[in-house]
Amino acid sequence: MPDDFNMSLRKFLKQVGVTSQQAIERAVREAGDKARGRTLSARMVLTIDELGLTHTVEGRITGPAE
Repeated sequence: MPDDFNMSLRKFLKQVGVTSQQAIERAVREAGDKARGRTLSARMVLTIDELGLTHTVEGRITGPAE
């Protein structure tokens, strides 16, 4: 695959990772006690309309300790 493709893909994935982490941390802070010590179900959906791609990743995140 061309280097330009790999570089743009890595840049996109880095942006997704960083901004997603920030959004999760902000939501956990705002939830306060509702998130403490709980296991939180998470789902990330990636879509690329032009390729007809929908990819879903599901997992669990452990909330901060009480």
